[in-house]
Amino acid sequence: MAQVEERPTADELKTDVQDFPAIQAKMTPEPQSDLSGYNAAGKLAGKVAIVTGADSGIGRAVAVAFAKEGANVTNVYLAEEEEDATETKRMVEQYGVTCLNIPSDVRSKAKCQEIVDQTISQFGKVNILVNNAAYQHIVEKITDITEEQLRRTFDTNILGYFFMVQAVVPHLSEGDSIINTGSIVGKQGEPKLVDYASTKGAIHAFTMSLATQLGEQKIRVNAVLPGPIYTPFLPGAGMGPDGVKQAAAKTILQRPGQPDELAPAYVLLASQDGSYITGSLLDVNGGNA
Repeated sequence: MAQVEERPTADELKTDVQDFPAIQAKMTPEPQSDLSGYNAAGKLAGKVAIVTGADSGIGRAVAVAFAKEGANVTNVYLAEEEEDATETKRMVEQYGVTCLNIPSDVRSKAKCQEIVDQTISQFGKVNILVNNAAYQHIVEKITDITEEQLRRTFDTNILGYFFMVQAVVPHLSEGDSIINTGSIVGKQGEPKLVDYASTKGAIHAFTMSLATQLGEQKIRVNAVLPGPIYTPFLPGAGMGPDGVKQAAAKTILQRPGQPDELAPAYVLLASQDGSYITGSLLDVNGGNA
């Protein structure tokens, strides 16, 4: 019988608040992103994937899982996250594939086009897009959300998804896949993340609408909806140990998830194992208590 991997409780996660973007290497303990217990089966052999926000957290775990399954990966990240992105590249390339690191910002339509162009130049094709880059910051009252924060949240979390899709779709063909990172808060709301939760609800509608539009081309579009996952996103949003505990208390499993617990869902949706799944919103949230 396979051994169950030990997962830390909320009480064991001591990470303090960091300025955005937070750095995974500075978290104590670091999130579990190496997928050491994941058994690959060559499900993405020869494929090319673009993963935005793959420097750390969920994006890194997805990039590593894709690499273990045989895919080359483009890792898109903010320039301030170079330290984490370099580690992602090392982790990906230990599996004999190539990781193209591109420091960029998905808020710019032109830069999204450059990301895709560089990927095509490096690999000759692209088969999978994972829209994962995001921004959030805790604010108690809606009247205290600044215009600057509101625009950054929407520009990153939903416009960036549109821009990446617009750039990549001309290069996709039958059997290829787009996977968006949604969130449980996009379904049930979150009082301290009104702007962020609103963008996640928009991502869910975007996913289902785009799946309908691209269905004729046999390009599948789905979303993974995480719950509270232990990533740099938490300290970068202004959440310390107490906030992590409060978020974990809302789940049936009573603990935060780890990035490597989400990555297999992305593999499912990217591979032929998910060939009959499109327009779906896949919850991976520890149970919505």
